[in-house]
Amino acid sequence: MSRLDTSGLFYMDLFGREDGLESLLLVIDPYSYGGLNDGMDRLVVAVFNKPPLRDVEHWMWGETRIQVNRITMDGVEKWITSGEHKGVVQWILEGDVLLDRNGYLSDLRRRLAEWPAELKERKILCEFTKLTRTYLQAKEDLKNGQLLDAYSNILSALHHWADISLIEEGMHPELTVWVQMRRVNPGIYKLYEELTTSSETLEQRIQLVLLACEFSVLTKLRSCCALLLRIVSSRPEPWSVPELQRHPELDGLQVDLSLVLQKLVMKGLLRESTRSQREAGLGAMEIRYAPAHGE
Repeated sequence: MSRLDTSGLFYMDLFGREDGLESLLLVIDPYSYGGLNDGMDRLVVAVFNKPPLRDVEHWMWGETRIQVNRITMDGVEKWITSGEHKGVVQWILEGDVLLDRNGYLSDLRRRLAEWPAELKERKILCEFTKLTRTYLQAKEDLKNGQLLDAYSNILSALHHWADISLIEEGMHPELTVWVQMRRVNPGIYKLYEELTTSSETLEQRIQLVLLACEFSVLTKLRSCCALLLRIVSSRPEPWSVPELQRHPELDGLQVDLSLVLQKLVMKGLLRESTRSQREAGLGAMEIRYAPAHGE
């Protein structure tokens, strides 16, 4: 076990000859990180400069269970912005760097510590999209009498709202997000308490948080969609949805563009225009998006 715990040579023997390997990260001490190791004793993140041949593997070394995640550098960036892996920031900031051939992990650690504006904007846009989608789904569930589904979705919406609040304060959302929120934003934490522990009926609790989320979506629309608004304003010609999806600052982000664009149009922050598309069929017009007059 000593070779596994105290030396990177064991890992280098296994990974060192793999083509395209850039960096190796080892996450140990699962008792401190809990779910960050996905139930395993050790986690190895192998970062490549091209798609690896394998993705996730589970190994056994003596009595130690090891999970191996192979991923590209672009994939790591998407992990961070999408929020899919809640523990990824802690992995990167606090894991042991065993290999870093071109300084990728060192640079990434620096960027995460500094929280550059462009990374914040991308992550906030992702979380805002999820907040909007889950609160709207909860609203529909409640309308259809599906109380438990409505509860599940509005709780998810609160989580996304909490993540946005933390990012705005320059913090990285952690697995213990409500511990963070109790200090950072007591108002959102109070809504969480009302939803989960109040003596009101389940329907009343859901309705209360729905109203709060709806107000938050409306008031935060401009600031949370600042990245998208700036991109749309970056040229005089209106944008199609495929053009926006291919934009370098939006490519790969888990953003429901259709939902957000319609919200921005309804709020008067963007305007629609149409253009004939002959290949789409007779009479079909493509909707494009441009800044609202005066924006």
